[in-house]
Amino acid sequence: MNEVIVHTKRPDLITFTMPVVAVLGAMFGFITGNIYGSPWIGFVAGAIIGAAVAGILSKVTTIKSKKKILASAVIFGAVGFVFGGLGGLFGGAIIGVSMGWFGNWIGSGKYRAGVPIYYTSGQVLWHNTFLFICAFVLFFLIAPLLPVVWLSFNAENFFTFTPEMLSFKAEGYSLKHYRDFLGTDEWMVPLKNSLIIAPIATLISVSLGTLAAIGLSQSHVPGRQAMMAVLISPMIVPLIISATGMFFFYAPLGNWLEVNLGLNQAFVGYVKVILAHAVLGIPFVIITVTATLVGFDKSLTRAAANMGANPVTTFFKVQMPLILPGVISGGLFAFITSFDEVVVVLFVGSARQQTLPWQMYTGLREQISPTILAAATILVSVSILLLLTVELLRRRSERLRGMSPS
Repeated sequence: MNEVIVHTKRPDLITFTMPVVAVLGAMFGFITGNIYGSPWIGFVAGAIIGAAVAGILSKVTTIKSKKKILASAVIFGAVGFVFGGLGGLFGGAIIGVSMGWFGNWIGSGKYRAGVPIYYTSGQVLWHNTFLFICAFVLFFLIAPLLPVVWLSFNAENFFTFTPEMLSFKAEGYSLKHYRDFLGTDEWMVPLKNSLIIAPIATLISVSLGTLAAIGLSQSHVPGRQAMMAVLISPMIVPLIISATGMFFFYAPLGNWLEVNLGLNQAFVGYVKVILAHAVLGIPFVIITVTATLVGFDKSLTRAAANMGANPVTTFFKVQMPLILPGVISGGLFAFITSFDEVVVVLFVGSARQQTLPWQMYTGLREQISPTILAAATILVSVSILLLLTVELLRRRSERLRGMSPS
């Protein structure tokens, strides 16, 4: 019953392959036609081209799939270059790759290759539709970031694409916004504050969150589900409500520290922001460490105790090496939360604790500068690197627990 089709039968060219690919071509044609002010002409032309591509790819059986896709990209890219310059070349190549892959995937019958042999046509349709829905969701999550990154290289002080940028001319691009970001105190001071606050808040979150997760993983702890709900509530409660509550809590605390202990006002401000960010980061640490502890063999700690190890030694020598990937993953999430957070710091902090997101928010309100886009691009790049690290650690954790092959 688990048999999967390896060699698939080609579907009928006229009644299935060409109409299906024509639909994709019509979509691309409609979008392209909008650029030139004739969307419906583009719709019809795209459908005809899509059907033609499907017919050609189905007839050409002596060329490998990758070469077909490459040839489609080259042809569409060349046509785009003729009508739209370098921008048309780039867009045409993307359309060519999409059309070539989709036409070959449909025409060769590979759309059935990933499903069991006993699936009906409706089940196959739903299986592939679900995959495309997931792909579109991923695309629409990532797509808003692409214009931000692209516009950060704008040579002009605009938030719009210039004709030179759309034509991919060298004079339309510049690194001046990155130089403004890296070369002025207006941006470097908030960046320094973020790099002070986020690591310390992460350290506190990891320390308290790991201990809480280990304690709540013990079955004999009374009311552990209620305590878990309270500890992860900062992740669930709307941030504006948390920020308001933190303001009313930390404002009197800060005044008491300044009056009774004589602490510097700026130092107290950093303490308040760090503690507030630590509270926001603890839920992420608890969740990731708790997930790691699900597969932890508790007989290891009992064996260590039988050998004479005290609880502290057992924790650092036995437990910590095995749950370390989860701890680091939680720490990375806590770091990202603190580094990107702006609402709480607006309520709890002062001008001396102005972080990079705060500066970006202020810049959007007071002056529209593309330097904000350069800062956003750097933040996105850092977040991507951290998330890749989290994924690598997740896989390592699964290997350590025997949940996936090495």
